[in-house]
Amino acid sequence: MGIPFFPPATFAGMKTNGSNLDRPASSMRPPVDPMTDILDRAPPRTELSDAEWRRRLTPEQYKVTRRHGTERPFANEYHATKTPGTYRCICCGIPLFESDTKFDSGTGWPSFTRPVSEAAVAEKVDRSWFMTRTEVLCAGCDAHLGHVFPDGPPPTGLRYCMNSASLRLEPKG
Repeated sequence: MGIPFFPPATFAGMKTNGSNLDRPASSMRPPVDPMTDILDRAPPRTELSDAEWRRRLTPEQYKVTRRHGTERPFANEYHATKTPGTYRCICCGIPLFESDTKFDSGTGWPSFTRPVSEAAVAEKVDRSWFMTRTEVLCAGCDAHLGHVFPDGPPPTGLRYCMNSASLRLEPKG
């Protein structure tokens, strides 16, 4: 028994050659806010060799982002910063957190209630240091950012505890 053949014209909305590739994207999905659409899509991937990451990053940034390190609390660049702006990945530059979601958790690391979008970060189970935590990674390049804990303030109840060495603040204006 062979594979059944359905003439392309059988499928509503498809061109007679059977291709949707030449149809405008707007005809295939409902219109959305352009900024929300950009933030909700997975970011483009940045993949570099270990040697290239070492060349581009400071030793501290490399240790934290590529080797899953942790910087010292209270002795990092952004733990007390109140400058309005967007925190971006130090490795690939995608937006990760907005300053209006930053709060003082008392831990010595910059903490946020949520990322700019769910697509901006990835999470995975981290069983290092004899405990189970949720590691937060940049979705664009897999850089280690920090961890997320369920002890944050409203509205999310989450505390994204990040390493300053993994972030670059882009001030507003």
